[in-house]
Amino acid sequence: MSNELLDIDPIDLQFPFELKKQISSSLYLANKTDNYVAFKVKTTNPKKYCVRPNTGVVLPRSSSEVLVTMQAQKEAPADMQCKDKFLLQCVVATPGATAKDVTPEMFSKEAGHRVEETKLRVVYVDPPRPPSPVREGSEEGSSPRGSVSDSANVSDFTAAPRFSVDRLEPQENSSEARALITRLTEDKNSALQINQKLQQELEQLKRESKRSQSGGGIPFMYVLLVGLIGLILGYIMKRT
Repeated sequence: MSNELLDIDPIDLQFPFELKKQISSSLYLANKTDNYVAFKVKTTNPKKYCVRPNTGVVLPRSSSEVLVTMQAQKEAPADMQCKDKFLLQCVVATPGATAKDVTPEMFSKEAGHRVEETKLRVVYVDPPRPPSPVREGSEEGSSPRGSVSDSANVSDFTAAPRFSVDRLEPQENSSEARALITRLTEDKNSALQINQKLQQELEQLKRESKRSQSGGGIPFMYVLLVGLIGLILGYIMKRT
């Protein structure tokens, strides 16, 4: 897309949409005149995007790159449609002007300045896929889905922020799970050791009872110990 001062490429800002990930798209401005051209970028959703630079000057017969970054999104929009728009304003600046010389008054039509404006859509596209050994058929003539309405008024746009703060999503903490597994493993090993010790004591009691059977009958103490050991073993086996 082009106007009398600048050639603008691309005509739509395309973002390969991915959840919880910052995505950037470049906008190229080419000055096709012999004048210094000042520009300003606005958007209908300034909290969602940052633009670097959001104002500047394109030298005569030269070009500049504008980087638009979309903040990480937690939810995908319905049908991957985006209603956000950008507005690029440009005006002839004084010879030798720099980005520091750009002021909001330069883009005021009420002050009699001739301001050219170009609206840009935001289009979500599928993220690039890793190469696959199976060749998939491509659809020719298809265009990315996006909002096609250009009915937004200039008053709907707000100057895009220049700087952004990277937001890191909290990572899942699995320390509690690891601690639980370790504790259960230790309890199981302890139960096995107690079980082994009780079995050894039971064998010892059996040997002692055989020696005492010559006196006739099974001692009452032996019966009581065997019953107690059986209860303890049953309780331990239920826990493990």
